[in-house]
Amino acid sequence: MTYPSDSQPKRLTRSEDRWIGGVCGGLADYFGIDPVLVRVLFVASLLLPGPQVLLYVILWFVMPDARA
Repeated sequence: MTYPSDSQPKRLTRSEDRWIGGVCGGLADYFGIDPVLVRVLFVASLLLPGPQVLLYVILWFVMPDARA
């Protein structure tokens, strides 16, 4: 895949605008949507059965920090 010389490829990083770990903010930055929407969807997903919290913790440790 080639990129124009003046643009960088998107990187999935934890956001500097963080509440708990910056995961929701980082996902919002990557997909270009409002971080509040991602946070609300995550909290709403906690009402459903599944490994949401485990996935969040894994992403917290795997995603690099945006400040680095």
